[in-house]
Amino acid sequence: MPRLFGTDGVRGLANGDLTADLALGLAQAAAAVLTQGRSAEARRAAGKRPVAIVARDPRVSGEFISAAVMAGLASSGIDVRDAGVIPTPALAFLIADSDADFGVMVSASHNPAPDNGIKIFARGGTKLPDIVEDRIEAAMTKGPKLAPTGAGVGRIRRFADAEDRYVVHLLGSLPHRLDGIHVVLDCANGAAAGVSPEVFHDAGARVTVIGDEPDGININDGVGSTHLDKLAEAVVAAGADVGIAHDGDADRCLAVDANGRIVDGDQIMAILALGMAERNALRDHTLVATVMSNLGLKIAMREAGITVVETRVGDRYVLEEMNEHKFSLGGEQSGHVIMSEFATTGDGILTGLHLLSEMARQHKSLAELATAMTVYPQIMVNVKNVDHHGVHTDDVLAEAVRSAEAELGSTGRVLLRPSGTEPLVRVMVEAADQHTADRLAHELADVVRERLSL
Repeated sequence: MPRLFGTDGVRGLANGDLTADLALGLAQAAAAVLTQGRSAEARRAAGKRPVAIVARDPRVSGEFISAAVMAGLASSGIDVRDAGVIPTPALAFLIADSDADFGVMVSASHNPAPDNGIKIFARGGTKLPDIVEDRIEAAMTKGPKLAPTGAGVGRIRRFADAEDRYVVHLLGSLPHRLDGIHVVLDCANGAAAGVSPEVFHDAGARVTVIGDEPDGININDGVGSTHLDKLAEAVVAAGADVGIAHDGDADRCLAVDANGRIVDGDQIMAILALGMAERNALRDHTLVATVMSNLGLKIAMREAGITVVETRVGDRYVLEEMNEHKFSLGGEQSGHVIMSEFATTGDGILTGLHLLSEMARQHKSLAELATAMTVYPQIMVNVKNVDHHGVHTDDVLAEAVRSAEAELGSTGRVLLRPSGTEPLVRVMVEAADQHTADRLAHELADVVRERLSL
């Protein structure tokens, strides 16, 4: 039976894979597992119930799924604070800020509206480690449910000032105001639509907004961080200085410059890392990135005397590395950027604010700041229906990789990544020019296909 939790919570087709029954059972199991600590026991000893915060993005299915989650928690003796529609990083902040025992976010992030998901955050607003997710999954079928009666059941109350508290937190993080900068915000018709325009305006920016009319079914539909063409057009048409794009739950940030050129997560991290290092805010002069980050990022950081620590793909692995060593900046090319001084997870609004703050502080355009790194051409070829377990054991394939690496020298790299869930191998090649990257990637893909076909 496949594991219920994926790389970022439980996700699936709403009312298909992800039903109200599943949401209720998952909430009950989470309540049983996450209220066994000293804090929850201290609350009970003081005659108080454990507290959880529940939030969602604006997709229509979030209404019944969050209702089921809150029912499962309250029936388990948990007091629920319903934060309504807010970004995922806002929920993570509020868990820590209000000393809640845990929190639940109902969102499928950048996925289309028919999908939804359930993300559970631990005390302090941190993501759950695999071992705790496994305990929750086991508790759904084996563990005893918490089933108090009478005055022991939980209460559900509206978290009325949730958004305001998050806005104050974001504004308080800024090292420099945004006065004079004209920004176009693409809120993906998602959870950022209420918060992001307000906080950028309050920070001093002139704000134009697109993707700010969520109706429950248009989230991520042709807008947001996975569809940057509309943002680029809007920036150029408005004569704006910069564009910022979020995804459905606003834990990502991508940007476009005044000419409509995309500035991805690697470039954003380079800009922030250099700025933080200059202000002595980059802990241990270290940036955490995944193995998929562009070679240009690593070269730029090396030239600036900044160490790059690499992790597996996935923001949870970036977070684990940052938490273990207390690093202050990390993220992914996709726009998940974590600034640990101010957030326990990727925060697209926070990232956008600090990116614009660097523009204001240095009196430079985003295009000028983005020259901090050279983006090497990168191509990914997915080879399907192959034995992905043989990637690291086939001698002929290993020799082909060595030959490609020798040709690239210090101007490129090769990465073969077997899928963990399907018979697929991802072949990634970076090179100094697009032609070389394309040629070597397809040559290696042919070897994978020839040697590992099922």
